[in-house]
Amino acid sequence: MKSGVLSSGAATRLTSAMQEKRKRHLFETLDGKSILMSADWSAGDHAVIEFCDVSFAVETALSRQLDVLTGLANRSALMTRLNEFVVPGSRGAVIYIDLDRFKFVNDTLGHPVGDALLKLVAERISRLLGPHDLLARVGGDEFVILQSSEEQPLAAETLARKLIDIVGRTYLVHGHTVQIGASVGIALIGVDGENVTELVKNADLALFKAKTGGRATYRFFTDAMDRESQGRRAMEIDLRRAMVMKEFSLVYQPQFEIEGSRLVGFEALIRWSTPDRGHVSPAAFIPLAEEIGMIGQLGEWVLRTACAEAASWQAPLSVSVNLSPLQFKNPKLVDTIVSALSNAGLPASRLDLEITEGALMDDTDTVVAMLEEIKKLGMKVSLDDFGTGYSSLSYLQKFPFDKIKIGQSFVRSLESSPDSVAIVRAVTALGKSLGIMTIAEGVETENQLRQIAEEGCGQVQGYLTGKPLSPADAATLIKSQH
Repeated sequence: MKSGVLSSGAATRLTSAMQEKRKRHLFETLDGKSILMSADWSAGDHAVIEFCDVSFAVETALSRQLDVLTGLANRSALMTRLNEFVVPGSRGAVIYIDLDRFKFVNDTLGHPVGDALLKLVAERISRLLGPHDLLARVGGDEFVILQSSEEQPLAAETLARKLIDIVGRTYLVHGHTVQIGASVGIALIGVDGENVTELVKNADLALFKAKTGGRATYRFFTDAMDRESQGRRAMEIDLRRAMVMKEFSLVYQPQFEIEGSRLVGFEALIRWSTPDRGHVSPAAFIPLAEEIGMIGQLGEWVLRTACAEAASWQAPLSVSVNLSPLQFKNPKLVDTIVSALSNAGLPASRLDLEITEGALMDDTDTVVAMLEEIKKLGMKVSLDDFGTGYSSLSYLQKFPFDKIKIGQSFVRSLESSPDSVAIVRAVTALGKSLGIMTIAEGVETENQLRQIAEEGCGQVQGYLTGKPLSPADAATLIKSQH
């Protein structure tokens, strides 16, 4: 092996770093040298690139079990200290910290700002620790504290509150004002695990619960979290198997024009049924599919199946298909949509793609460019759950949607909440002024239908006008209507 030669994996990661225009990338050669690539992209698509041998610095850090960036203990040092500390009768806590919104800062302001921010966070947290506590950086924006206090759980709770407060205060980094937050998970030594591995795992589970519970908060580990984690793992295995076993199917919920009660299309909805679990709610398995990276494969199956089944309908009605925000991470998404239409023989004008605000939040310009390409090809694009987020109006300025879907949370509270009535009225008026069709989903009562009609909403979808139908029943409805 020659000096400086890269493994295929290292070469692939280096190529990816160049394509993503990263300013720094650390990689290792086959002879064990650590090389830091530094790139100046100020010239646009061309860069001035320097490669520096940092083997000595990396080896020194590793030998001392220190994190290269912050100088804190690394994961190896943490585990060594935990194994020394966790003995029968010892009391303390493992406190897992994850930074909220750090990725956004890193992606928008660049890695130098992100690195500087991590150093400031490390300094702030360090000031809160007792003389015998240990702080380690164990991942990109993840930290773990070994708290040695015996006054548990009070000491851990007190520290968690202080962490959330001090990490959440404003930072000034390289001339930028930055705001992030912290989510915290806690496992108590001597209570929440028989060994070090279990303690760290359980603190991580508690952290996950804190993040899903709204972020900028803390959670103590409970046995219920472990059971939930095991249940999620079992569902993940079943979900991966479901595609092979062809356990997924689509149902179609009718959409009607309110004036004249004319059937105008269907929304394709995925269903999963297994011999062991029975019918599994999409609310349970769709987030899991997104989390484990399966949503792209699942979303493509829904798209291709919906196009193929809609092509067999006796009338040229539209079919609506939901796209996950994560599907827009795939640069070949538009090609996949075009391929689905082509293989099915379905005209582009009959496909309506529904997106939520989440698709636009992370990389608005890229997503808008993809949506504009989709529109040019003749497809329609709808904004789902309008009004439930924070930036709905700004997105309407950025992209000419064909349809706005009024969220069912507003529709269901029409009869009890004057605020919901005002929101529905405002959305329908906004749609009319912009020339955008409005459709209310989740309509379940005659009174709700009457109210949305009075407010000027154009279309309706819900259990009152039609429950989700099997492909055969949808075909029968189309035949009876046309």
